[in-house]
Amino acid sequence: AALLLVDPLRCEERARAIGAEAEQLAEVTWQLGAAHDQVTFATPADLIERVRAPGGRVWRMGPFSADPSERVALDGWDSLRGDVTALAARAKQLLAAGRRVVITVDADGPARRVADVLAAEGVPSEVVDVLPSQPMSGRVEVVVSSLHVGFEAAALDLAVLATADVFGPRRRRASRRMGARLRAADAVVSLSDGDAVVHRTHGVGLFRGMVTRETEGLDGRMAHRDYVIVEYHGGDTLFVPSDQIDALTRYRGGDEPTVMRMGGAQWERARSKARGAAQELAAELVRLYTARLHAPGRAFAADGDLQAELEDAFQHVETADQLTVVEEIKRDMEAPLPMDRLLAGDVGFGKTEVAIRAAGKAVFDGAQVAVLVPTTILAQQHAETFRERFAGFPVEIGVVSRFVPDAERRRVLEGVAAGRVDIVIGTHSLLAKNVTFHDLGLVIVDEEQRFGVAHKERLKHLRASVDVLTMSATPIPRTLEMALSGIRDLSVIETPPEDRQPVVTVVQPFAETQVELAIRRELLRDGQVFYVHNQVETIDEVAVGIGKLVPDARVGIAHGQMDERSLERVMLAFWEREVDVLVCTTIIESGLDVPNANTLIVERADLLGLGQLHQLRGRVGRSSERGYAYLLFPPDASMTELAHERLATIAERSRLGSGLAIAMRDLELRGAGAVIGAEQSGQVAAIGFDAYTQLLKEELARLGGEPIPVEHDIRIELPIDAHLPADYVADDNARLDLYRRLAAVRDAAGLRGLEAELADRFGPLPEPARRLTSLAALKVLLERWGVDELAVVRGDRLRVQPITLGEAAQVRLQRLHRDATYQPASQLLILPLPRPRPDDLVAWVTATLGDLLGPAKGRG
Repeated sequence: AALLLVDPLRCEERARAIGAEAEQLAEVTWQLGAAHDQVTFATPADLIERVRAPGGRVWRMGPFSADPSERVALDGWDSLRGDVTALAARAKQLLAAGRRVVITVDADGPARRVADVLAAEGVPSEVVDVLPSQPMSGRVEVVVSSLHVGFEAAALDLAVLATADVFGPRRRRASRRMGARLRAADAVVSLSDGDAVVHRTHGVGLFRGMVTRETEGLDGRMAHRDYVIVEYHGGDTLFVPSDQIDALTRYRGGDEPTVMRMGGAQWERARSKARGAAQELAAELVRLYTARLHAPGRAFAADGDLQAELEDAFQHVETADQLTVVEEIKRDMEAPLPMDRLLAGDVGFGKTEVAIRAAGKAVFDGAQVAVLVPTTILAQQHAETFRERFAGFPVEIGVVSRFVPDAERRRVLEGVAAGRVDIVIGTHSLLAKNVTFHDLGLVIVDEEQRFGVAHKERLKHLRASVDVLTMSATPIPRTLEMALSGIRDLSVIETPPEDRQPVVTVVQPFAETQVELAIRRELLRDGQVFYVHNQVETIDEVAVGIGKLVPDARVGIAHGQMDERSLERVMLAFWEREVDVLVCTTIIESGLDVPNANTLIVERADLLGLGQLHQLRGRVGRSSERGYAYLLFPPDASMTELAHERLATIAERSRLGSGLAIAMRDLELRGAGAVIGAEQSGQVAAIGFDAYTQLLKEELARLGGEPIPVEHDIRIELPIDAHLPADYVADDNARLDLYRRLAAVRDAAGLRGLEAELADRFGPLPEPARRLTSLAALKVLLERWGVDELAVVRGDRLRVQPITLGEAAQVRLQRLHRDATYQPASQLLILPLPRPRPDDLVAWVTATLGDLLGPAKGRG
């Protein structure tokens, strides 16, 4: 039998919550009109009385005791806060006193580390999966469990030290296992009738839906093909085949686009003007890049034992994206050039853990790390997180913010200058000229867009000499120049934790009854509430109103104009769950992590920006509990069209990983001037965001002496039934997205992955869908062979152009296909189709061209 440890306090709290929730559900039932004589309800006290009647029994169990009447006295511990020497001394003392000593921590990595530390200090220990019924004589038993706080029970000769006793207070987070990769492009493929789109050849037009057309196939049966309809100036219509949808992008530019004439002349003029603007920007970026290349950088050493221990101590399973991004950052840090990498990831996707590993790599190699955050609250939060993760390691962490007393602040800054402080976490004051570092090697910047121009100039100067890692949840609209152009390297975390759920987002007029219901529902599940009122002048009276609305809720107030001590006290009280509802300003916007707070109520959401709303929503739903966000606006006040668009966007995009979609929509709403600058915004508006960034990349490649990538429109016209039937994929936007992804496939592995996804989501592929994936594979080969057009003409001839056949291939052509014609000057090949017609035309075309052209080598 195993020893079972039960926390009676948590059991009692949960029982009370269940009882309260049952009572609330009964009240709701009555309110909905259920007949009272059909509703039977008992409070927990009533239930106990009823089961005490004849035939019912109630047992009140004491902790760790089989006798319901026996009570075992329990004594608590003072936290060791990671002091391994003190831990070993306490374990030796308890073993000497004849106690059974159990140390329980919350993950395999910390368990192994505790056992190693005890062994190094001469204390026998063993990691066990399950505690045996009999103690291991003279040994400390280390086990993984969720027990938070330990105890000593003299009557049982038992001493249990838990996670909080060993490491200090630690936040409990949801386990982060590997989840399905989300694609950023999914967020932008959804189109409605009338949306502006950009075609690579014809320019800006209007999306008019998708249509299925029928043609006669080679075998006499009807062949079906889907087309996207794009309308141009004057009513001209372009039908874009499904296999060429990658030539279309949604228009983003922030201004009302000008619909162009079909044919490309107007489009080429607009592109020419935009290219001139892109050349100016590219030249500036190259100058910055050249300065970085010639700056003396620091090449950090490869990972050592301490780095491995730090990563093993992570109590969750890393996502695939986290591991990939960590390797990218380590590669940069080990290179001699200064790192300048942007880490993009949605709220709660694990950016902080990546930053901790980068910081560890720098510190373990003898360098200092500065962590720059936009708010004092976030500085305190990061300080807790970093101290928790570096507990037991020879790392000194200091904090510089308004919450820190002047004497402590001076001590920290003196330690930074002398090299005694390894990691310093603070707000923009860390960028002051009087702050000196002994050996600064890495700067980590959280949400750089929240800093002012002067601070960004200081960061730009730092990038010339030290490694810089910038983190952001919605980076694309704010960091286009560097991230998308390649001057600043870009890493993306797109994989959410497996047990995270999207936040339920409700946008509606303000109503007191809705606010009361939302708060009471959260309190019934033992949770906490953020109530955002972004006006300091009236925040006190709003808090009083909340107290009257929900009298049993403990209400606190937090805003940026409070003095440091008061703000620290209320935030700590909220953290320790002594406050149920925090009435606050948008000071909570950045990075705050309170897993138990899972309801957000925002007054006057119509006055907040799109990025702000997304960041605020990211404060809830950060654990396995479902999060709720209520975005409220005055029922009587008129709302601007822009505010309406913002609220509609945040409501529509509530799935996990929607940060990129919201950022791109933010670009559409705010205009390109907020991204590129006023001098560039007109050119972006003319041709759209995606086309402009493509021009910028081409100019950067040209200035760098690299080959300029050229997009080719490959036209395939084969009379075969190759499409996604509507009864297989019913949703038009889903089909549109799948066509886009098929058109963008560039290798066999990508095609296999997409086929597997289709089968998983929609079932076995029907024949038309199988032919469609075969066409995608053929298109990959045509791209590598340099062929732009493949079409059946006159019903019995295959036209291939351009194609280059050497002398040997021409001889082979005449031997195998006597009626074929090849024109070297125009690079045109006409092949007769065989009789009888092949059952699989795509397979025949692939084999025939492969025999003539050999291995695909790509375009010259």
